[in-house]
Amino acid sequence: MPKSNLRHLMLRPDVVEAVKDGKFHIYAVNSIDEGIEVLMGVPAGERDHDGHYPEGSINQRVEKKLRQFSEQLRQIAGTANPTEAASEKSD
Repeated sequence: MPKSNLRHLMLRPDVVEAVKDGKFHIYAVNSIDEGIEVLMGVPAGERDHDGHYPEGSINQRVEKKLRQFSEQLRQIAGTANPTEAASEKSD
């Protein structure tokens, strides 16, 4: 849950007990990246001075997959530039 909402959190007594008993946890995070790290157990990753994410980080994996999708789109469109393909289709 967003850390900024923590002060408004209201839980039923049985839920409070379950948390105390360790049956589940409630995590308050400041950012989506923090939430990703809690959920995935892997660092989200921050860009370095060259604009690259650390190898194996969630953000690096997402960026890699988006690049693959982009390349597939280029191949399907038959051009190296998706903008050109879009303008050719509209002609």
